[in-house]
Amino acid sequence: MLQFSKYQGLGNDFILVEGRDGRLPEGISAPDSDWVRSVCDRRFGLGGDGLILALPPQGQGELRMRIFNADGSEAEMCGNGIRCLARFLADSDGDLPGRSWKIETPAGLIIPELQQDGQIRVDMGAPFLKPEMVPTHLSPDENGLPRGEVTREGLTLSLAAVGMGNPHVVVPVNDLEAIPFEALGAQLECDPLFPAKTNVHFLKVHSRQHLEIRVWERGAGPTLACGTGACATLVAAVLLGFSDNEATVVLPGGPLGINWPDQQGSVFMTGPAVAVFDGVMNPELMPEGRPPEMAAEPKPSVSSNPPGLDCANDCKEGCRQPDRCLREEAQARVQAFLESTSLDSMINLAGDSLEQRTLSRTQRDGQS
Repeated sequence: MLQFSKYQGLGNDFILVEGRDGRLPEGISAPDSDWVRSVCDRRFGLGGDGLILALPPQGQGELRMRIFNADGSEAEMCGNGIRCLARFLADSDGDLPGRSWKIETPAGLIIPELQQDGQIRVDMGAPFLKPEMVPTHLSPDENGLPRGEVTREGLTLSLAAVGMGNPHVVVPVNDLEAIPFEALGAQLECDPLFPAKTNVHFLKVHSRQHLEIRVWERGAGPTLACGTGACATLVAAVLLGFSDNEATVVLPGGPLGINWPDQQGSVFMTGPAVAVFDGVMNPELMPEGRPPEMAAEPKPSVSSNPPGLDCANDCKEGCRQPDRCLREEAQARVQAFLESTSLDSMINLAGDSLEQRTLSRTQRDGQS
């Protein structure tokens, strides 16, 4: 049985699968896009904006994150996703505030830290502004920000591109509700100006410390939040002269605190991540409809009973080593047990550890 957890950050929700021990089968650790789409489907699957895998490190990190969009494509990074992963790690391992993790991603090493109030602060690294690093075909302005104008849906739009390990375009507008959001989002995501496609953020500036955006995510469409997008928005707003280097970015799912203290350095994001539920995946949802083949425990070879064990006297209350006992009666009892254990019972057994973890998390949160 495959255990999973559901977490959300400002309504951006993810299915998380634990695989740090390296025992996930290849069909899950390197999933195909059809399977990712099926588990992220909100009617026929588990439902989510994406799938996150916690995997063994390949470099200097403590673990490696792979994240897949709901359309099955793999993303380089996700700000809300990495906050959810950090919260999942803290819940799973019993970590306390102050704990940080070095997490390998395709966008580089990212370091989230659990705060005293339960929020997650993430060093998102420095933004990418060179066009080839975003990537984009827009040309940089005098501040080094790739910019340009396009006409879509009868509107002239000003574009600013920023890379946060994944591509973003920020589009300032006067009224977030008046724009044809879905039409513009879908068109800009796939615009030839962005060879790897792009996340799209429509920006309204309320003040130098208060920015608001609507999010169209690459591979997912409209979502309630995008952490890397909030970071990219602040960077663009600072370089456009709209914002201070620290501001609250309000998304449909809620606010994130974004800080870019040094324009040559990292962007920092602070926001929540919340556990929704834990579960066990139905075998029919597994790749090719099969449960994962977990590494089997080594079995001792069949041999005679070890010296010193007298079955007639030592096993009166039951066989002391039934896995090595060859008596027909012992074998019959084992077979009867296996035949009498239903799939539902196995699911209940597999869920015991999930229930215990949830209880521990609730007790810990109640004490904080």
